[in-house]
Amino acid sequence: MVGSLRMEFFCYHRDRPGSGALRDELLEEHWSYMDRYDAEMIARGPTFDRVTDIATGSVHIVDVPDPATARAFAFDEPNYQAGVYRDVMVRRWRNVLGRTMWDFPGGRDGGNRYLVLGLGSGEAADLVPPPQRDELIAYGPLLSDDGATWLGTAVLVRAPDPDAARAVLTRDRYAGIEVHDWEFGGRR
Repeated sequence: MVGSLRMEFFCYHRDRPGSGALRDELLEEHWSYMDRYDAEMIARGPTFDRVTDIATGSVHIVDVPDPATARAFAFDEPNYQAGVYRDVMVRRWRNVLGRTMWDFPGGRDGGNRYLVLGLGSGEAADLVPPPQRDELIAYGPLLSDDGATWLGTAVLVRAPDPDAARAVLTRDRYAGIEVHDWEFGGRR
């Protein structure tokens, strides 16, 4: 459905500390739920702490009809319903690259992968990806539900380290930039 008249949404579920065992217990239920959205999925996968290899959250970028459907997707998710997540961000998003993560030329393995989340403040920035697009897995602005207000930028990128990943965004144009270790999600 990428490129359709539907709307794309970025969802980031942040794990509640100590919820790893519950997350593991619900893995098949989570995947089965996500399988229902296979045709709508642009990207998905866990964020994690590289040192401990403990999950810290889940990214899902979906192409659905409207904000209500996006919220239902995010809040009906089994891990959310069971209390794995401490909070959820749901923002309209624009797929600037026009592809899914499965179309990423670099494949699903190899190199370090990151979620870079720039939370906006003021005039829109980074609406166009940087010239070195080969390492971008997903890229787009975070927007208000009506698509009129820029709220930031969300990027999935392959980079040598967190600083190189952070450099994808213009540092002084954001109220804050978060960088999270990320990997391709879903069934192989």
